[in-house]
Amino acid sequence: MQANDFHTAAEYISGARIDGRRMSALPIDLRPADEAAAYEVQAEVHELLASSGRGRVVGHKIGCTTPVMQEFLGINNPCGGALYQPSVHFQEAMLKYADYLHPGVEAEVAVFLGQDIGGRDGGHDRDSVAEAVQAVFVGIEVVDDRWDDYTKIETPSLIADDFFGAGCVLGEPVADWRDLDLTSLPGEMRINGEVVGRGSSGDILGHPFEALAWLANSVAERGDSLRLGQIVMLGSVVQTKWVDHMDQVEVEIEKLGKVTAWFG
Repeated sequence: MQANDFHTAAEYISGARIDGRRMSALPIDLRPADEAAAYEVQAEVHELLASSGRGRVVGHKIGCTTPVMQEFLGINNPCGGALYQPSVHFQEAMLKYADYLHPGVEAEVAVFLGQDIGGRDGGHDRDSVAEAVQAVFVGIEVVDDRWDDYTKIETPSLIADDFFGAGCVLGEPVADWRDLDLTSLPGEMRINGEVVGRGSSGDILGHPFEALAWLANSVAERGDSLRLGQIVMLGSVVQTKWVDHMDQVEVEIEKLGKVTAWFG
């Protein structure tokens, strides 16, 4: 793909999102051939959505960091996307069901960055990125299936479209996270009071900060950095669950708290 192809592919994706319409597979000549090209297209999508009034990027989401999600999507490596300012909510959020094409929810551990994370000789590990973590959250990631049939879409195209990302709801920030064992906090997700999935914070690559280290290294390879004030959703400890109109979703992770969303 050439630079003009990146832009044309990004126009296809961002245009569908702005218009609220489903996408078919990208035309063959516009499909990113690999993940490096996918992130080039994704960066253009961010610019086009921001210029359309969809808000600035205020953080990142990472998909496929747990065995349950890798098996669900058939993808064995983490994949990144963006969080946009208007789509970040806190505590108890009432979300408009009609704003999504096919909304789903995931049970996540998230972090707030108190300093930048730039590139590092030899790459980052979970200890080096921990220095930048100001707070840890329980979170609901909201995803949206914007494709006619996502099971037939190649991974690079999914990445170009922010890997299903559609926002998040965050609980209370936990500043004393250093007192917690983030490898073993049990969590569960409930929809309308019924438990629909359980997992552990350690399901996220063995430790949630391993996902943060992966993202820091991935972003550095693209010549950028994670920034002070950004939010990062690190991955879901349960399989994605698709929601219906008027569903209530609760995610609770031990010692990180609880967060609730309604789809009205």
